[in-house]
Amino acid sequence: MGIPRAIPLWQRILFGLCAGYVALLFVITMLLTALYVAFCHWFFREPRRTAMVLKGYRVWMHVFLPLAGCPFRIRGKERLKGRGPFVVVANHRSFMDILVMTPFVPGVNKTLAKKEFASIPIFGLIYRAGSVLVDRKNPASRAQSYEAMKEVLRQGMHMIIYPEGTRNTTTEPLRAFQDGAFALAIDMQCPIVPAVLFHTEKILPPDAGFYFRPHRIELHFLPPVPVQGYNRHQVEQLKQQVFSLMQQYYVQYLQQRH
Repeated sequence: MGIPRAIPLWQRILFGLCAGYVALLFVITMLLTALYVAFCHWFFREPRRTAMVLKGYRVWMHVFLPLAGCPFRIRGKERLKGRGPFVVVANHRSFMDILVMTPFVPGVNKTLAKKEFASIPIFGLIYRAGSVLVDRKNPASRAQSYEAMKEVLRQGMHMIIYPEGTRNTTTEPLRAFQDGAFALAIDMQCPIVPAVLFHTEKILPPDAGFYFRPHRIELHFLPPVPVQGYNRHQVEQLKQQVFSLMQQYYVQYLQQRH
């Protein structure tokens, strides 16, 4: 269940070489995707723009992930198809999560994302196109992003949020959740869909340096959690309900697999 702390030298060498191959593959496929995203940016308006951009993301990851040795499996996607909008909340254990969640959440969606990555050349263009950006240290930015997320939901798009706030680098299944996703769901009266990612921390472990270990990825969507009848005074109750559902599912699934 925990994230590996010590990586043997032979693995560092082997998966360091693998990281070189994956980095080259990522850059080549990213450049092609960036050209497509730039085209969408200039010729489409929201929400059509995001819908078109997501088609590019999906093609990109359907090519990149298998070639990187990371086959993926999705469970429960029928829970979102043709429905919504939803506030989708996911656990966050690796930078790989960013690549997986946006393209593989059924329907049109945006992700709440850290503003820092938007300044990366070329990748920043792709990153911004599918995101609501936030500077978590800036109260004004947080307020603006909250209003932007409301607009995303008003336009019929799903909103993806990592309620842990940052990567979970502990040995616990989940870090404590923050309030934002649950306040948003209550304010907009949009059901919450918990999403649980498995194995991404094995591919890109925290603090491993130049390292990439191919492994399968699993993304499981749990049944929607309705928010009708909830008000702002019940954010904590809703948050703990979803936390318990996700933690129990994560632990039980891994126990069944071993």
